[in-house]
Amino acid sequence: MILFQSMSSVTMWSALTVTILIWYGTSRQPFGTAYLLLRSLATSRKYLLFFVSMSAILMLNKNELKLERHFDVSYDLTKTLTGWEGSWHAGFQSFLHSDWLTAVCVFFYVVVFQSVMIASIGVYTADRNLKMYYSFCIALLLNYCIAVPFYLFVPVNEVWFAEPQVRFLMLDSFPTFEHAYRSLSGLDNCFPSLHTSISVTMALIASRSGNRRWMIFAWINAGIIILSIFYLGIHWMTDMLAGCALSVFAATIGLKIGAWADRTSPDPLLRRKKSKMQTSRSLGS
Repeated sequence: MILFQSMSSVTMWSALTVTILIWYGTSRQPFGTAYLLLRSLATSRKYLLFFVSMSAILMLNKNELKLERHFDVSYDLTKTLTGWEGSWHAGFQSFLHSDWLTAVCVFFYVVVFQSVMIASIGVYTADRNLKMYYSFCIALLLNYCIAVPFYLFVPVNEVWFAEPQVRFLMLDSFPTFEHAYRSLSGLDNCFPSLHTSISVTMALIASRSGNRRWMIFAWINAGIIILSIFYLGIHWMTDMLAGCALSVFAATIGLKIGAWADRTSPDPLLRRKKSKMQTSRSLGS
């Protein structure tokens, strides 16, 4: 079942998914959230600073493959780090294989993963939950800052490349993945699994947000992403475990810094929210 033929179709589906997720997470129409986000960027220097910092690290990851060319890394640590796992991957993939599961996993891996990242910013901004917004930005930044050095100096190849009996099922639904998407993700950029670390980080942050609907979806997304990295033949158990450890660290530090940033320098947007809440309480009494 072919879902995508190019990055244009991925972009189109991602835009639609972000819109739906913001509506789901906020119970409000997405255009109002987009307006509030743009207004926040224009009126709050702190909001803008966190946003720019997060965007900068995303750009670093996008250009990480260019950085690899400047380092002479010729060794392969795949067997060194993953040799303890044995050969369970082929049996797992074969047991679960079906066209519909492949399509779901590819859609979540390629589209929903990045859409939840973007929608999280919108949800926390719409909720005026700036503590979670700051926490999310810092946690995402930490994920990439810690993972990129591993991608540069700890090369671990993807499962399908190292194990001939494992198929790269991504190509069943995204035939042009190697050409269209691979430039964003190197074949040996496997340890730790950023899809795992970021999806679990987003779920951990959502769990502290007070937004139950968003928390539930974030954990569902994390579960499907973890299933997908194994089922599609991409990541090792080692990668997943390292990704989970990274997510706990990034979320913990992110929440601490987010709470500090929110407490030490209250944002005007948050003050307006508190003022409205106090006014409504006064009218109610």
